[in-house]
Amino acid sequence: MTTPPPQGNPFAQGQQPQGQAPYPPQGGFPQQAGQPGFPPPGAPVPPQQPRRKPSFKTIKNIVVAVIVVSVAVGGYIASRDDANTAKVGDCMSISDPNSTTDPGLEVVDCSDSKAKYKVAEKKDGTLDGCDRTKYSEYTETGGSDDFTLCLEDYSAK
Repeated sequence: MTTPPPQGNPFAQGQQPQGQAPYPPQGGFPQQAGQPGFPPPGAPVPPQQPRRKPSFKTIKNIVVAVIVVSVAVGGYIASRDDANTAKVGDCMSISDPNSTTDPGLEVVDCSDSKAKYKVAEKKDGTLDGCDRTKYSEYTETGGSDDFTLCLEDYSAK
């Protein structure tokens, strides 16, 4: 016995097999999260996770680190023009000529109006002094490097 062929073409346009959903769904592929129009209008929006606030300990550690770095940078900047960096030929300014402990010597450009002395000699240690008939003397002790500067008067020309 033979079976008669099915009536009509179930794959013909406008027709679909009964009991089956059309494939692909109307409008193309199903929408994914992140695509425009997702979630569909009227759908509930999932709540976002609240941001975690930084703890007091974290904030304190950041503030301490910033202070330490600031002090280190400030110390470096303040000391780079001190007398201990002077070389023969450098010009020096003096902020307190009457002080016997800290006259405030700083390296300055020789064209600067603050330039009052020029370094004629720089001696390591404090045993060898300068010829006081020619030079003013500045000696620094107590640091890692003791030295003496022999300074001649200088006026910017």
